[in-house]
Amino acid sequence: MTTRFGRAELPPRQEQALRKAIRFEWYTLIFLAVAITMVYLVMGSSQAMKAAWIEDLLSLAPPIAFLIAVRIVNRPPSGRYPYGFHRAVGVAHLVAAVALMAMGAFLVIDSLTGLIGGEHPPIGTVVLLGQPIWLGWLMVIVMALTIPLPIYFGRVKMRLAKELHDKVLYADADMNKADWQTAVGSIVGVLGIGIGWWWTDAVAALLIAGSILWDGIRNMRAAITDLMDTAATTFDDGRVHPLTGEIDELLRRLPWTEQVGSRVRDQGHVLHVESFVVPHRGRTPKLKDLIEARDACLDLDWKVQDIVIVPIDQLPEEVGGSREHQSERSE
Repeated sequence: MTTRFGRAELPPRQEQALRKAIRFEWYTLIFLAVAITMVYLVMGSSQAMKAAWIEDLLSLAPPIAFLIAVRIVNRPPSGRYPYGFHRAVGVAHLVAAVALMAMGAFLVIDSLTGLIGGEHPPIGTVVLLGQPIWLGWLMVIVMALTIPLPIYFGRVKMRLAKELHDKVLYADADMNKADWQTAVGSIVGVLGIGIGWWWTDAVAALLIAGSILWDGIRNMRAAITDLMDTAATTFDDGRVHPLTGEIDELLRRLPWTEQVGSRVRDQGHVLHVESFVVPHRGRTPKLKDLIEARDACLDLDWKVQDIVIVPIDQLPEEVGGSREHQSERSE
């Protein structure tokens, strides 16, 4: 068995992407601070505006969690933390997801209560420069101003999340998408009140709350399964990570291997791999063979932080071994 641990630093390209992601998270926090203040000043008694304001508050969680996590992940492994600190990304992902789910559930209940109770939120007028102005127009203007930047931020962060294999950054990009959709929903709700359709405000608030709740549930499920060492997936949890198959294929091409199966778990930005190899009969690998196989796997992709290659007589069942043969061997 051979292994190489301790690769904590990111390659230059990913390091540059990480620095860019950090900058954009700070831009996001500045934008949100301005947006939260503006929305609070004009939200009045509109449920949709209230939901949008709370959604903006919740949008602070992913960038803050990301900025905290990136200060931890590059610490080298230690005796107490032998796998390094990349799991800080997963912990941050879980924190952000729980905040989203909890507030989404609260807003769904609050919006349903208002809709079922038939609440008619009044929108009054304010005096600006000596002229009375319907407050709804100010709401619409403020929400319209909060649409362009989240669209831009979300697209940039999505590309960076893929580059860095960062699920917190992906969750934040998803949250940016929810931000501008929330703004559009709020505008519809406010304009509905203006033409006498009181229920549009509650419906818009309910749709916003449902979107927040769904984002929270989806991200929490992904964060929990990653922390439970489920099979590694892509940054968007769309499929099993292709590196698992690439590693197995590389090891199968070695002249001394007969069967190969790998367990790959997500450590945050990086992956930890355990590859089980059944050698050809009479072809017991030497230390040099194992080192060469290890290095070839590490060179496949920067995300392969460390790998353990285990010569074994029969593959474990969870990586493709036969249940029948497992039973025979136990006897």
